[in-house]
Amino acid sequence: MGIKSPLAYQWRKYGEKRLQYGLNFAYGGTGVFDTGNLEPNMTTQIGFLQGLIKEGVYTKRDLESSLALVTVSGNDYSAYISSGGSRQDMPSFMWHVVNQIGINLKVIHDMGVRKVLVSSLQPIGCLPQQTVFSSYQQCNETENAASNYHNQMLQQVVTALNNATKDCSFLILDLFSSFTTVLKNKGDYTGSLKFDTPLKPCCMPTSSDVYCGSRDENGKALYTVCNEPESAFFWDSVHPSQAGWRAVYLTLRSSLNRIYS
Repeated sequence: MGIKSPLAYQWRKYGEKRLQYGLNFAYGGTGVFDTGNLEPNMTTQIGFLQGLIKEGVYTKRDLESSLALVTVSGNDYSAYISSGGSRQDMPSFMWHVVNQIGINLKVIHDMGVRKVLVSSLQPIGCLPQQTVFSSYQQCNETENAASNYHNQMLQQVVTALNNATKDCSFLILDLFSSFTTVLKNKGDYTGSLKFDTPLKPCCMPTSSDVYCGSRDENGKALYTVCNEPESAFFWDSVHPSQAGWRAVYLTLRSSLNRIYS
């Protein structure tokens, strides 16, 4: 799209010339609420932007010509389950998460950002951490139904926000549909990218108690990497590869061009 990748917030003092292209406030493993990894949640991340506005780093005019992208990947739900949350109470917790997303989107808009884009939840039942139980042959449709439930509530929240503003300032980036399309077609719609086994990751741990990238005390790798990473949609158990994201982008490109225009 011809847009420079935003500088990470933590590196802002080392790349002042790039601040004009925006900042990336995201932290890996974080969520709408605290996820237990001691990194700032979404509300705190938004607070970082508010602090920069007070410092005069960004002006009202800057915000009015900007687009904010808010991404949610499901870390709140993983943290909820790992901390002992029940499946029975998951729907009410999901509403709690989505409602807070709506509050955060409004805060960003009220700062002066005219376009606020929020991602839908990807089909989490198709992540390798789920498909491993079918030898990477099929998605977990129960988990995908949970993604759909989140996305339906998100649509309701975004619709309500747009109804409360003068124009459609809030938009959804449909990652669920784009992921599903690429995985179903085993590649992007142009045919330039192909994934023979799209549900299988490229980087795989040698046992269930380690991760991609883990090493033992002698520095020996406790994982294996596929011979052709460009032919894998997923890099590890939860993250798409560069080729995977490229395929998703190609599916979304026309929508993104309309949003950015």
